[in-house]
Amino acid sequence: MSGMAARRARIIRFPARPRGTAPATGRPPGSLVEARRCRDQAEALVVRGLLESEGIEVVLQSRLAQSVYPFSVGAQAEVLLLVAAADLPRARVVLARER
Repeated sequence: MSGMAARRARIIRFPARPRGTAPATGRPPGSLVEARRCRDQAEALVVRGLLESEGIEVVLQSRLAQSVYPFSVGAQAEVLLLVAAADLPRARVVLARER
């Protein structure tokens, strides 16, 4: 160690707010937000079809891999329907309609 100089660590500072985020929400412009929470995958697929028929793109998110665990107990089967933050007001109007 006598011949080697001690290396100093380089510190990388993170910005307080990531670039490209809206100051009011703190979210990136194309970020996904929760539009609805469904009991199971079957309900989520029906609601996704409704939203997509209105031109709103939807992403499903679940804690449970349906192909591995075909059954569930309680809130394990919950599926979140995520939409772009810009589409959220329109998605709420579509979901609030009575059929």
